[in-house]
Amino acid sequence: MRVGVVSNIMGSLLIFLGLTMLLPLVFSLFYGENIAPLLLSSGITMGCGLILRYYTAPVTELNQREGYAVATLGWVAATVFGSLPFIFSGAAPTIIDAIFESMSGFSTTGATILADIEAQSKGILFWRSFTHWLGGMGILVLSVAILPRLGAGGLQLFRAEVPGPVADRFLPRVAATSRALWLVYVGMTLLQTVLLFLGGMSLFDALTHAFATMGTGGYSTRSESIAAFNSVYLEGVIIIFMFLAGTNFSLHYQVLSGKPGCLWKDAEFRFYTLVSLGTTLLISFNLWQAYYDSFLTALRHSAFQVVSITTTTGFSTADFDKWPSFSRGLLLLLEFFGGCAGSTGGAVKQIRILVLLKYGYRELKRLIHPRAVVPLRLGDKTIPEQVIAGIVGFIFLYVTIFIIGVLVLTGFNIELVTAISAVAATLGNIGPGLNAVGPMENFLALPQGVKLFLSFLMLLGRLEIFTVLVLLVPDYIRGVQLFSDRQVSRPQ
Repeated sequence: MRVGVVSNIMGSLLIFLGLTMLLPLVFSLFYGENIAPLLLSSGITMGCGLILRYYTAPVTELNQREGYAVATLGWVAATVFGSLPFIFSGAAPTIIDAIFESMSGFSTTGATILADIEAQSKGILFWRSFTHWLGGMGILVLSVAILPRLGAGGLQLFRAEVPGPVADRFLPRVAATSRALWLVYVGMTLLQTVLLFLGGMSLFDALTHAFATMGTGGYSTRSESIAAFNSVYLEGVIIIFMFLAGTNFSLHYQVLSGKPGCLWKDAEFRFYTLVSLGTTLLISFNLWQAYYDSFLTALRHSAFQVVSITTTTGFSTADFDKWPSFSRGLLLLLEFFGGCAGSTGGAVKQIRILVLLKYGYRELKRLIHPRAVVPLRLGDKTIPEQVIAGIVGFIFLYVTIFIIGVLVLTGFNIELVTAISAVAATLGNIGPGLNAVGPMENFLALPQGVKLFLSFLMLLGRLEIFTVLVLLVPDYIRGVQLFSDRQVSRPQ
């Protein structure tokens, strides 16, 4: 890996990030707020980016190692510099709190340390939600779309950053694929903004909630989240767009290209739909019996929370931490499912769960027919053994990290249910958990060391573990080069 190559891309990323920090100024100026925190943050971020660009030569292409480095280090850099508005505005009490809030935004987790959200300035709240939108499809995929100079190396970024076990490149060129994804993403965001605005939200609230929905992040401008609006129409719109955001975006592109039948032909989408519908009904009946007098009320809140948790968005319309144990247990289980591969959702992903279930059933058949050759199929496609091995390996690492995470939090004397749900919520990029980190609580009271650890779990979850951990493999570290024949620093 050539450090100069990575540094050059990081410089471009920081320049872009600094420019995006100027967007919240529109609302700060409109509401007569102090613009100094955002201006200072933007200047520092762009200045550091320009320095990195100046002292490194232009990039022609990236190799696979460099793609992984840019994906991971780019997310860390975005988090660190993205925390500056929270620091300079005083929204975050400490630097660690600011980093936690920023990582939660860019990783589309939605866990917050803000106790009184309404007290924050509009500019800061806009930036907070906008980090969701940027992180949703990925700053790095956007970089591939707008920085064609990356050339063939763009594929390494695309593979390293796009969620899911297989990066689905449906157009011949990576930049074209990335631009197509972003056109769909932007179009759906604008459509949801209009629908929310028509439902009574202010333009500011409509924009910020559309950002958080399409990024499956869940940051709201209200401390009570979507429950503060108490609108069946708004909840219905958000449910639909959360579900769409949790769907593979290549399917959206195909539907818009005149192939609507591709949705139900897709095995993962069918599984995703059935899981959502099945758990919604189970929780609805449980709530109807034990919590709500009306089945329609139970169905309303059940449907919203199931889609919100399954897609890892994290919005809430009710304090589900007070629901019966069966409903809470199902929601905790859904925190491991996540959205579809190629969506903006986090967690394990529906396709991995589906393949693992089919893999387990295949092993049972092999016990009955030990000499039979039983291929594993999804629809009319046979899943290669290499992909199956990768999925099994990913889930093993995911569960191992989850267990270690719970042990770390309990080591800080955090109550077990809180520890389990906090790790599941951050590693799965979901946001709210149970008990002390429930939907009506926040993460502010947790020890500083725990917040840093949970921030690392958010990074692991957002970049799907392998992309981050591969940087720690000795063979990878030995391949680091400060300079090479193709990359030298500029002389002064």
